Amino acid sequence: MPSPTPVSRPHPHPRPRVLVASDLDRTLIYSANALALTGPDALAPRLLCVEVYESKPLSYVTETAAGLLTELADEADFIPTTTRTREQYQRIRLPGPASKYAICANGGHLLVDGVSDPAWHALVTDRLARECAPLAEVRAHLEATADPVWVRKQRVAEDLFVYCVVERELLPEAWVTELAAWAESRGWTVSVQGRKIYAVPKPLTKSAAMREVARRTGAPLTLAAGDSLLDADLLLAADRGWRPGHGELAEAQWTAPGVTALAERGVTAGERILREFLREVRQAGQGPEAAVMTGATVTQGGRGPVRD
Repeated sequence: MPSPTPVSRPHPHPRPRVLVASDLDRTLIYSANALALTGPDALAPRLLCVEVYESKPLSYVTETAAGLLTELADEADFIPTTTRTREQYQRIRLPGPASKYAICANGGHLLVDGVSDPAWHALVTDRLARECAPLAEVRAHLEATADPVWVRKQRVAEDLFVYCVVERELLPEAWVTELAAWAESRGWTVSVQGRKIYAVPKPLTKSAAMREVARRTGAPLTLAAGDSLLDADLLLAADRGWRPGHGELAEAQWTAPGVTALAERGVTAGERILREFLREVRQAGQGPEAAVMTGATVTQGGRGPVRD
């Protein structure tokens, strides 16, 4: 009798994971000036350096946050989401496994295993060319109106947007207001973050890149966090969002449905945000769908287990 032909069984597809897209600077990682430590020095949290610049430590997380971030990256698709250029982002060494995806240049570059996706970048640059004033016009306006007394440097980032490093105590608030109004009429937005003033095209958004990653991964739930005006669209696009008690959004008392305004400020806010991410990820994993995917029995309305 011939041996029975073995039946090939399809390998189960891995269950899509929750997508967590978080801003980095002043949301998860902090410079020494942004730590906002309070209380006695002897009780300050232990810090882990996650970025070195010109041979000097620059950015930190608490050791507790480092452990939470490692757990998060093990349980969800963690997507670092930043306005930093690719070069600036690649200085950061976050704890835990490396992320497959990262969003840089405010959504202008979608990194896949550390390499920019050329199709995504081409899509973004085409949209910018169609929908807003050119970078050269905005750069020329900044050079003509910014005062060298309070501007320390001006930089073009990835040929997508421009920013200035300023002395905040000398910066005239009226200049920022006037710049924002001028930029608005040309399809650009202005954001003040610490000592940096960004002018960014409105179509250049973190949220668009997050949606693209969610499409590729099939994420059933999206979570986000951020502190600046450039993070508002990201928070609005996610299913759940958090903002710390510091930064542009906190100063404006900005909030929205589905966005939680936290009281914590400085590096302890980073810890709180990571705890909130983990709580949501784990709650999502305990739902009925997760139980079915893992072969567990599911109860409905207290009537006992549901079986095949």
